Amino acid sequence: MKHLTAVLVATVVALATLSARAELVIEITQGMDNPTAIAVVPFAWQGGGTAPEDVAQVIDNDLARSGQFDPVGRGDMLARPSTQQEVFYRDWRAINTEYVLIGRASVTGQVQMRIEYELFDVNRQARVLSGYEEGHVNEARMLAHRVADEVYETLTGIPGAFATRLLYVSVTRNPAGKDFYRLTLSDSDGARPIVLLESREPIMAPSWSPDGKHIAYVSFETSRPAIYRQELASGARVQLTNFRGLNGAPAWSPDGNSMAMVLSKDGNPDIYLMDLRTRELTQLTRHYAIDTEPTWMPDGRSILFTSDRGGRPQIYRYDLRTGATERLTYEGSYNARARVAQDGRNLVMVHQAGGQFHIALQDLVTNRLQILTSTDLDESPSIAPNGSMVLYGTKSGDRGILAAVSVDGGVKFRLPAREGDVREPAWSPYMSR
Repeated sequence: MKHLTAVLVATVVALATLSARAELVIEITQGMDNPTAIAVVPFAWQGGGTAPEDVAQVIDNDLARSGQFDPVGRGDMLARPSTQQEVFYRDWRAINTEYVLIGRASVTGQVQMRIEYELFDVNRQARVLSGYEEGHVNEARMLAHRVADEVYETLTGIPGAFATRLLYVSVTRNPAGKDFYRLTLSDSDGARPIVLLESREPIMAPSWSPDGKHIAYVSFETSRPAIYRQELASGARVQLTNFRGLNGAPAWSPDGNSMAMVLSKDGNPDIYLMDLRTRELTQLTRHYAIDTEPTWMPDGRSILFTSDRGGRPQIYRYDLRTGATERLTYEGSYNARARVAQDGRNLVMVHQAGGQFHIALQDLVTNRLQILTSTDLDESPSIAPNGSMVLYGTKSGDRGILAAVSVDGGVKFRLPAREGDVREPAWSPYMSR
């Protein structure tokens, strides 16, 4: 423990110095060919002093990052309405705008913020969405993300995933050449980073509980890998494993009661299941090959994992009821680190093609495989809870960065850190309010 500083979640202010080191910057590299033109008008502030957050800008950035929208620049707006009576459709038709979002923000009481919003279809000259979000003033950005989610779903038919969080590992090197590892929590756009754990030893494989209230990860702070569980609200954590050999790849079951993991305590890396209430272990795979990287199917009935039992790493499915194992991937000599969308149909993975490692998607119904990325050395894919985007680790020059690609390959953006390398992303489930 002498090389470890466990930073518990208390206040963002107390962690500001550490957080700045892990901050991500968004760089949109590819969008749709015909994005929807939308104007997000600066929201009127109905309170004293200045607004704690430019919520309209947060919404604007969210929609732009999706690649499906082309927000109108504020300098191009002919008007800045904040009520329906102030919306004149001719002003927006003149600059070829399809939708207009207006709103008002205010503080109720001492610490509660209220954001009211209205979305208008310029061509139909009609209001198509209205609502409000309320919460603590310190959560103004998250309230804005929720508004963006509503707008996104109204216009695309797909639930938004802006009001979610990211986990990732950042690595910085001090002047003496020593690496420092930080497990970091941020908003989905990389804002408001909070360092949950800092160590001189590696931190790996962060994962979310299905309710978004706990995380699990692997830490080498005791000089060998061990799996830890941590509550986000309090920062309290507990060590789940301390076996000899490998303790890795924790994966929460969809009901949150069990965790799949990789242990080599009996000599060979196999997939085990831990009952989180009793800590009882059940060994699932028993093979002389290396079985690793478990992930759950959304229905909780089976687990996917990577194994080289066929000679090269491929993805297999283990049926929890029957114990039957079947191979799922055949195209290519290397497929690993499977993750499955909530619909249970799209499987994303690391796929080797032409000597390079890319992120690929396989349709589990048709078995059609599509390579999504053109970068190389891609790793650690994680799917947004709405199934629309895949976040992954990759390289830019000699630095590790995070990048994202839509499941059809049409939208791409990067999230490099301002300092150091970033890797091992994990996209949260939908967060409870």
